[in-house]
Amino acid sequence: MRVAFVGKGGSGKTTLSALFAGHLARSGAPVLALDGDINQHLAHALGLPEEESFGAPPLSARTGEIKDFLRGSNPRIASPEVMLKTTPPGRGSRLLRLLGDDEIHARHVREVAGVPLMVTGAFGEEDLGVACYHSKLGAVELYLNHLVDGTGEYVVVDMTAGADAFASGLFTRFDLTFVVVEPTRKSVSVLRQYREHAAEFGVPIGVVGNKVTGEDDLLFLKEHVGDDLLAYVPQSAHVRAREQGRAHGVPEPALLGALGELRRAVDARPKDWETFQRQGVEFHLRNAAAWGDRATGTDLAAQVDPGFRHGPAALRASSG
Repeated sequence: MRVAFVGKGGSGKTTLSALFAGHLARSGAPVLALDGDINQHLAHALGLPEEESFGAPPLSARTGEIKDFLRGSNPRIASPEVMLKTTPPGRGSRLLRLLGDDEIHARHVREVAGVPLMVTGAFGEEDLGVACYHSKLGAVELYLNHLVDGTGEYVVVDMTAGADAFASGLFTRFDLTFVVVEPTRKSVSVLRQYREHAAEFGVPIGVVGNKVTGEDDLLFLKEHVGDDLLAYVPQSAHVRAREQGRAHGVPEPALLGALGELRRAVDARPKDWETFQRQGVEFHLRNAAAWGDRATGTDLAAQVDPGFRHGPAALRASSG
């Protein structure tokens, strides 16, 4: 199951992404954390010392190689150069299983505090004025498009802040999106934007209240969020210690309870491969018509394999 954490800048989505990934890992569940934020802080939120670099190459540094690997022997994709981030897999494509024995996981995953992690890569000085950060996220979208994850397996993605997370089709690649909301009007206004975009495309969301200091904060969230409020996280000495780089011990019962609620919400979601494939094809055709065909000189609609059905059966066929 794939989950994304989104929210207003400063809402605590990176911290909650790290806490949730660590909670899953400690339970023994297969989990991969993925930093898809323009500010690459997830490794340090998981526990990597600030003075230490991540150590594995970012996905965006090898997008061309990732494309070449994933296209496999798919006859509909002539070369990596005509493969967009939205290009859906088809017969002959290489599909991935979570933390499988393949070159993408081998090259790009490093374990931080017991949690396997991949990173998108930072927005560098060479990108200023000439590139959009969403180009960095292309490899993430390709990875998720070709991943076949199963029940009891988890991918936890820390996304960009604000409604910017909806600026590409990447937002449809998740089974559940957690919107982190502080008890403030500004944070609630960002939630309203998410709700509108998510409803338009049938993307399921749940709300996590954060930085709740008392009953007034909780009542505010309940009033403005309603039934979408899955859990709330009170002000936490454990979280503050983590953020300050101090020994932080065991999370408070209220924090553990909130993380448990989030896991139950994810586990209750059905895996809908048909919708996942349909949305992937839809956004690929949108990108092809808007700019892709012109940029590549190719009819990219022809990359869609009408006989391909995503999911475990396709993975077995590609492995055979």
